[in-house]
Formats: sequence, structure tokens, C-alpha cells
Amino acid sequence: MARYTGPKTKIARKFGEAIFGDDKSFEKRNYPPGQHGNNRRRGKKSEYAIQLMEKQKAKYTYGILERQFRNLFDRATRAQGITGEVLLQLCESRLDNVVYRMGLSNSRRGARQLVSHRHVTVNGELVNIPSYQLKAGDVVGVREKSKSLEVIENALDASSNVYEWITFNKDTKEGTFVSVPARVQIPENINEQFIVELYSK
Repeated sequence: MARYTGPKTKIARKFGEAIFGDDKSFEKRNYPPGQHGNNRRRGKKSEYAIQLMEKQKAKYTYGILERQFRNLFDRATRAQGITGEVLLQLCESRLDNVVYRMGLSNSRRGARQLVSHRHVTVNGELVNIPSYQLKAGDVVGVREKSKSLEVIENALDASSNVYEWITFNKDTKEGTFVSVPARVQIPENINEQFIVELYSK
């Protein structure tokens, strides 16, 4: 299953923000990578470059490669609503993202691994497809055998985020995808309009 496995801090420095979560290395060197990374006199970016950067930021943030991301965009254009918002909503509705939002993992990469390794259930059934699209009312939980996993316990202990569109019970390790989040409920710093403009050319 294809996914980005390269250096995370280098990518975070490229975008100027810790898109993969807490990163001590990024905090020390939060300027662009490369020989001239700390040189402030950089040329003005073209409109295309800005749009491309925004698309790449979204792909790296959610751990999605180009073909899958393009398919999500095509789905968003066919759906009712504002295309850019629908695109982010589809990304947020992925099973690996919801597992991450529930606090079962400290990162989306870790959440993807939990799903792939068959530790997660949806409505009581094992699902090992990270890109599985959840619907409002779906119940996401940890399978019985995996509830004592140290990696899950540690992630839950460190988790403090609360989202209005998700309910989660730390004791039962089960939660509900209550509804698709509105744009204001998605905390990611992504300008989805730039992505729409890029794909619309």
C-alpha cells in the first residue's frame, strides 16, 4: 500500500509549519530546507507555485498520494456544496483520520498502521482499509484483543483534543462519527480554494 515514508521534518520545514504534529527538530530549524533555506531574500512565488504548495500540504497532512487525492477531488466536484470544503470533509471522513482525531494514535501515520493491522472496527466489523469513508452514525472502536495495546493507551493518555463531530469513550475505546464536520470545525491550516483553482486549470 503506497504512502509517503520519507523525512517528515524536511517536509514540515518546506511548508513552514509542523503538519505532521509535534516535531522538536522542526522547532529548532523552522526555516526552509536546503543550502539557502535561511536566506530571507527569496523570490516571490508564482500563483501556480502557491496553489501547488497548498495541494502538496493537504496531501502530506492527510497522508494521501496524488491519484487518490485526485479521485477525492473528482468526488467533491460531483457532490453538492462548495468543492473545496467537500474535499476537506472527504479527507476528514477517512477512517485513519477519524482514528487519529479520536486520540487512538498520536499521528495519522500511526492511525493508518492501526487500521492496516486490523486493530480497528466499524460498526462491530473489522475494517483494514485506511481510506474507508465513514458515514454519520458509524461507530468506530478498537477490537477486543487490541484494547490493551500500549501504543493505544499512551496515545489516549496524551490526547486532549475534543471535536464536536465525534464522540469518544476512553473506557470502552469506542466512539461515534456523529456528523461530517463543517469547515469551521476542521483545524487544518489549508486554503482549499487554491487546490480547486489548481485542478480547475
